Amino acid sequence: MAEDPRGRSGSGQTRRRGAALEEAILRAAVDELTESGYAGLTMDKVATRAGTNKNAVYRRWPNRLTLGIAAYRQLATAVQPPDTGTLRGDVLEWLRQANRYWSSPLGAILRELLSAAGGAPELLAQLQEQSGDTAVGPWLTILGRAVARGEASPEALHPRVATVAMVLLRNEFVLRGVPTAPDDVLVEIVDEVYLPLVRGRGAPPA
Repeated sequence: MAEDPRGRSGSGQTRRRGAALEEAILRAAVDELTESGYAGLTMDKVATRAGTNKNAVYRRWPNRLTLGIAAYRQLATAVQPPDTGTLRGDVLEWLRQANRYWSSPLGAILRELLSAAGGAPELLAQLQEQSGDTAVGPWLTILGRAVARGEASPEALHPRVATVAMVLLRNEFVLRGVPTAPDDVLVEIVDEVYLPLVRGRGAPPA
């Protein structure tokens, strides 16, 4: 459609530029993602829905995956880690919250995006940071409280140790393809893997 030098399209509508156009594209991507999931997200559909052309979309997001992640980040909300008063209670409740989230429609989108991101660490980091599950910060907060209560030694405050329970839960969804993890699996992760690992850090050798 031809546009005149004053920035108006042939239909008389004002042409959107900059932040306004980017917001419209992102809003269209969010709508497509929630309606069709990542599998149904296409640059064509987003451009049509936003009332623009594919070039405008590609100039801002070079591929479907980066656009999908940007849209997902608009949908996800940060959640604070629980504070039940015990390390076991905190870890188990955090896993249960994550399990409910990963089993939800929004969690299904996250699983699709994580699978598509594959070995791209910068994209995986964006997803994990936004979803909060395998982000290091909340887990170190939980462990820090446990150290303050005397339930764990300071040596337990290691990023890989902190997040191992959530990594195991994520594997249930990503590698095993389960729709939701049974609660006894969560309890097993906590009691058989996480707590022995944490309590063994800093303990004198047998």
